[in-house]
Amino acid sequence: MISEHVVDLSRLQFAATAMYHFLFVPLTLGMVWLLVIMETVYVMTGKTVWKDMTRFWGKLFGINFALGVTTGITLEFQFGTNWAYYSHYVGDIFGAPLAIEGLMAFFLESTFIGLFFFGWNRLSRPQHLLVTTLMAVGTNLSALWILIANGWMQNPVGAEFSYQTMRMEMTDFWAVVFNPDAQAKFVHTVSAGYATGAMFVLSVSSWYLLKGRDVEFAKRSFRVASAFGLASVLSVIVLGDESGYTVGEAQQTKMAAIEAMWDTEPAPASFNMIAGINEAEQKNDWAVEIPYVMGIIGTRSLSKEIPGIRDIKVKNRERIERGIQAVIALEALRKHRDDPVALEAFERHKADLGFGLLLKRYVTDVRQATPEIIERAVNDTVPRVTPMFWSFRLMVGLGMLMLALFGLSFWTTLKGACAYRPWLLKWALWMLPAPWLACELGWFVAEYGRQPWTIYGVLPTHLSVSTISAESLYGSLAGFVGFYTVLLIVEVYLMQKFARQGPGSLGTGRYDHEPAHA
Repeated sequence: MISEHVVDLSRLQFAATAMYHFLFVPLTLGMVWLLVIMETVYVMTGKTVWKDMTRFWGKLFGINFALGVTTGITLEFQFGTNWAYYSHYVGDIFGAPLAIEGLMAFFLESTFIGLFFFGWNRLSRPQHLLVTTLMAVGTNLSALWILIANGWMQNPVGAEFSYQTMRMEMTDFWAVVFNPDAQAKFVHTVSAGYATGAMFVLSVSSWYLLKGRDVEFAKRSFRVASAFGLASVLSVIVLGDESGYTVGEAQQTKMAAIEAMWDTEPAPASFNMIAGINEAEQKNDWAVEIPYVMGIIGTRSLSKEIPGIRDIKVKNRERIERGIQAVIALEALRKHRDDPVALEAFERHKADLGFGLLLKRYVTDVRQATPEIIERAVNDTVPRVTPMFWSFRLMVGLGMLMLALFGLSFWTTLKGACAYRPWLLKWALWMLPAPWLACELGWFVAEYGRQPWTIYGVLPTHLSVSTISAESLYGSLAGFVGFYTVLLIVEVYLMQKFARQGPGSLGTGRYDHEPAHA
């Protein structure tokens, strides 16, 4: 058995690199559509200020994109270096969307980004707008395929385990593509990216307005960002609700942990706004509840129950006990592929094979699993409730704050008063980190809440890692964190440098007053 230390270090390294990478991704997803909007207005009106807006914000987009690609490359290599058995076990399914994502990112997306930056004087206005639009589509298609891969990890449809190859094999490609969990995750994630791009433009524009420089440029940018941001954050909330519903359908354990729901309540269940969580005794010492809300959100009905953690553990114990029979039968088939008794037993219990494999964390031979070991495996099937509960609520709270900010900002632009509300501009400036924090919290809830699985219900995390030493993991972890920190510092420095220069860095002058050529 691989040591718990190696498993924890492998998880920590992947979490660190993934969270660093996702500091760059949402801004890329969001800013690219803002560029499309700005350039569309330029093509329709011919006003140079809109072209300068597209070029200026495009420069900041380009800096972020270049550094995001750098962090993404090393992330994908980790599947081979740190998660070798995972790659072997599910590579036939997981590898397909990952390969398509690579083609999207490094061929389609990168080609149009090059044309965007170097085509201003070589393409007509409509042609360049088409390039910008295709760049935006390519960026979102790249996100689609990686989220299809991740969605399959959350809800492994369209695949089946083969005892002959000892691997998961794809049975329905389109079931993987149209996986409800993947589609809900895609629309929710890209909407969060749109809100991030809008917040970035809104915050930087607010800084210009507070400084009284490039006022007309900033007012236009503020107007676009507030409208786009309002639509985006509303989408995040609506699509987040849909994503929560798919989680409730496919991962009831995660839903129960998010809501600190220890016991199954009569339908429709209440929603715990805040609670004093007592994990040792598996109860909430106190809670502020909103009646019926959780039942309606989680089941879309007034009569369907949401199972609590205790009932889920009872079902998981039964699945582990059946899974023991699946593991025993599989081991017999590995020795004699045509053993009819073993094959019949495996076919009867194979749906619970993953639960039986959970015991491999504690014993090499599952026949030796004692009731105490089985109980430990049962407890493993539920992630820690406290971090799940509060991370989700902090994410939602940040979303509500962003909704209020974008709503008020859009209202002031309709009144033509955005430049005369210093309190609003300062609020927008201080809210700059909010969407990034919300995105990271969302990923934490999604990935930590999936534990102890890499593939939910199929492959436990402790069986997925490579057979490497803890010393090599310490070295690579330190290297990745150091390298990514340097990239993040470079990103912040370059973004701050060019943002401070403002549109004057384009060589077209400043926009302190209404430009005559606008």
